[in-house]
Amino acid sequence: MAKTKTTAASANIYAVVGSDESEVKRMAADLAAKVTPPDAGDFGLEVIDGVVDNAEQAASRIRLTIEALQTLPFFGGKLVWLKNANFLGDTAIGRAASVQSALDELAEIIKGDFGATVTLLLSATEVDKRRSFYKALANRAELQIFDRLDSSRSGWEEEATEIVRARATKRKLQFDDEALDLFVLLTGGDTRQIDSELEKIDIFLGKERRVNVDLVRELVPLSRAGVIFELGNALAERDLERALTLVRRLLDQGESAIGILLVATLPTIRNLLLAKDLMERHRLPRPHAPFHFISAINRLPDTATEHLPRKKDGSINAYALGIAAQNAHRFETGQLVAGMQACLEANLQLVTTQLDHELILTEVVVKLLGPD
Repeated sequence: MAKTKTTAASANIYAVVGSDESEVKRMAADLAAKVTPPDAGDFGLEVIDGVVDNAEQAASRIRLTIEALQTLPFFGGKLVWLKNANFLGDTAIGRAASVQSALDELAEIIKGDFGATVTLLLSATEVDKRRSFYKALANRAELQIFDRLDSSRSGWEEEATEIVRARATKRKLQFDDEALDLFVLLTGGDTRQIDSELEKIDIFLGKERRVNVDLVRELVPLSRAGVIFELGNALAERDLERALTLVRRLLDQGESAIGILLVATLPTIRNLLLAKDLMERHRLPRPHAPFHFISAINRLPDTATEHLPRKKDGSINAYALGIAAQNAHRFETGQLVAGMQACLEANLQLVTTQLDHELILTEVVVKLLGPD
């Protein structure tokens, strides 16, 4: 997501930085097109390539930027763009004395006044915000920060969903709720992959604009995490055939049987059981989307949620429970308890016997999803 800080007194200094490389490059290019003087022709834009291999090159590019800022334009005005700088982070190149010395010189230029006819744009993906250069830049520039979503942090799904929804709307794509949830989890908040997969769907659909879950499954590639997520979905939706196919696929990809059991199967059954218990105990309605269930959980007292699984940051893993709550009506409580028991027995068999691993996992899935 972007954070923007504007300093009106220095309207001719711009910076686009952050860990989301795709967004930084896209937004910097858009900004360069906007602030390049339209009447200066070929002399209106001077680009200094900020991608370097060593400290010597970095110091040279910084001094080229300084020279460009101090050179008056031929016609009207000009934009000086230090593009895709890779020496502003906490790296061996970035820490080099020669680079820091050159950056100090550039910082002095930024603090001063290089004339109203010259504009500076800096774009970089790795920036050490502790350095004096960054502080000087932040104080004088119109600053835009685009950091990659951290999928280990609570709430990333909501942010990623808003990104996907906004970009899909620009393409006039209409996602079904289930398709949107799946697309978000398969792309993991990576804006480059989001754009790539949306473009693929856009081209495939043509005039048709509705995106359903089957289309997402067909077009968006399944990573290991995606297959595990899809297995959880298949179990929650009581789709026996798809669940067995995905178990086989994970085994063929080299995933261990104990991993499949503990990462996909057991958490899915546990979340279904927890969600069903919450819904029955506190009279929570079946949600239309995971976020609705998150809101409902947040309104409950701490004593009602203290037993729920937590993420690394200590927050409730509410999104997974929201997905489970959408499907909990498909199961009786006794079936889910039996499913947990089947997982325990399978765990013991995988560790203590030589039985075929696919057979053990198949038995768990059939016990959970097969006919009563």
